[in-house]
Amino acid sequence: MQSSALRTQVMIRENVSNPKSKESLRRCHWAGTELSIAYHDAEWGVPTHDDRTLFEFLILEGAQAGLSWEIILRKRDSYRATFDNFDPRLVAKYDQRKIKKLLADASIIRNRLKINSAVSNAKAFLAIQKEFGSFDEYVWRFVKDRTIRRKRGAALQAQTAESAALSRDLLSRGFKFVGSTICYSFMQAVGMVNDHEASCFRYHQVSRGVPGR
Repeated sequence: MQSSALRTQVMIRENVSNPKSKESLRRCHWAGTELSIAYHDAEWGVPTHDDRTLFEFLILEGAQAGLSWEIILRKRDSYRATFDNFDPRLVAKYDQRKIKKLLADASIIRNRLKINSAVSNAKAFLAIQKEFGSFDEYVWRFVKDRTIRRKRGAALQAQTAESAALSRDLLSRGFKFVGSTICYSFMQAVGMVNDHEASCFRYHQVSRGVPGR
């Protein structure tokens, strides 16, 4: 199986060799580096219903707090390696020895609160799976199981009523690093919201369910 870094490199090469290269395609303004372009084109805003992937984004969005998403993208493979590919059943079992090891690992964000929250969030995540059958079933209820599409000309928001509702509910279930702004970033990432700019080539593709490259 290809690592995400290798897949990213392949996508970047395809973009460069494609007649509709990164220079000719119109993208959201924030996609300006090779990593962010590959992520933007392949993942951002694509509706996601796989629980492991949803858990990954939930933890990574929390890790991003106070930092840039570019930093998280650079460290994403390291996070997958150190956090057992974001298997919540394994992360929920991390003990103090494992946490100490993670705190010494420079390949990830060495923040004790964020690392501890990943473990407690994994436990809360498993509780939701048990209650609802899947985290997917639980989380998509907050947008009534349909992607909210950003209207043409509308300003990009940092949070919404839906992200605030999700944040409140997650906090009540014991989650950490799930404020309304973080929850909105999560919703954008997993396609609960299509926040591509109307001029971006992915805007209509995502709306039509066209997968990323």
